[in-house]
Amino acid sequence: MAAPVLKLDAAGALLAAWPAPAGEAAWARAARGRAEAWLRERGAPGRRDEYWKYTDPTSLTVEPAPQAALLAVEDVPVFQSRDTHRLVFVDGVYSPEASTPLEIAGVEITPLRTALGADIHWTREVFGQLEAAGQVPVERPLAALNTARAVEGFAIRVTGQASRPIHFVYRRKDAGAEALVHNVIRLDAGADLTLLESAAGAARLNAVLEVEIGDGAAFHHVRTQGRDHERCAVTGLFARLGTESRLKSFTLTVNGRLTRNEAFVEMRGDNASAHVAGACVGDGDFHHDDTVFITHAAVGCESRQVFKKVLRHGAVGVFQGKILVKPGAQQTDGYQISQSLLLDETSQFLVKPELEIYADDVKCSHGSTSGAVDETSLFYLTSRGIPRKTAEELLVLAFLDEAIAEVEDAGLADELRERLAAWLARRR
Repeated sequence: MAAPVLKLDAAGALLAAWPAPAGEAAWARAARGRAEAWLRERGAPGRRDEYWKYTDPTSLTVEPAPQAALLAVEDVPVFQSRDTHRLVFVDGVYSPEASTPLEIAGVEITPLRTALGADIHWTREVFGQLEAAGQVPVERPLAALNTARAVEGFAIRVTGQASRPIHFVYRRKDAGAEALVHNVIRLDAGADLTLLESAAGAARLNAVLEVEIGDGAAFHHVRTQGRDHERCAVTGLFARLGTESRLKSFTLTVNGRLTRNEAFVEMRGDNASAHVAGACVGDGDFHHDDTVFITHAAVGCESRQVFKKVLRHGAVGVFQGKILVKPGAQQTDGYQISQSLLLDETSQFLVKPELEIYADDVKCSHGSTSGAVDETSLFYLTSRGIPRKTAEELLVLAFLDEAIAEVEDAGLADELRERLAAWLARRR
């Protein structure tokens, strides 16, 4: 079926807003050409699309991008106290002078521009390939736009145990800045990397992360999205897992008028494990959408999706999660939970959990709940002298903790808890 004219026109406008990259290798041009042709054929996302019916994509597709006021007061940067390898983007553009030099033991870091200009480079096997695989069966037009046009980002190859975490820091200076950022990561067999991401990035951010995780490798991903409330963002995580490999990804969101985080994870090797989790707290004109698709395509794999949202004053939370078990993917263990805490009667939690199973030796479950603060627990705390607002915050933190517990590094998890507690205290 042909895409509606409005969707095709919107796709053309998005592509026209970004110049086609020049001077790249033939393989890179081919990957970009595939993504552009796909987008021109399918069109930009629209409200009638099945996986956009809960989220209006207009602010992500309209040109020019909406402005977003900069926060007047600087927060203390997240993960500032940790020894990390910092790669800084300012309005979506890599800033070498603000970053750590690219040399790090066990890791090869190349600017994306450089990697895509090389005739022979390992990035050829990953760039645009994982994103293309993630277009079926759920279409992801904004990820295709990113592959077609993004020039900022890094190609990172991990050959062993990274000596310290890599930290992508996103800074804003221009209230109207729009950014496309595309990062490609490959972990060789047995490698281990922790990737941290923090801050808002741009008034409108479109970020894609493609991760190839080799046999026995482990990738830990912790991301915070906060700061300026008027910003909007769409992110795409595309991961492919080998035998006995591990993925753990967690996102904490505390601000933003519109945020949509998409994840497409495919387990191709036996006994792989993928955990994708998130927590958010929203206040007022806040719309937060997690759309996750995990494919079991091998034997003995485990997946977990754990998402918690706390909403008030008309905030909206969306969760669309699917577990697909392909034929032959026996001994699958798939778990999915999505829950919301609604602090008033004006907020909404919109949910679409799905299981699609084509194997018979599996253990899969999904569940979703939505409710208010437990009055019995609240009474218990206030009866012991704790002010009502403080008691509510304690219960909110306890509710979110199942998702935060998915962060393997205890120090990182504690820092996220502290950030949440401080945000809630400021919003009393």
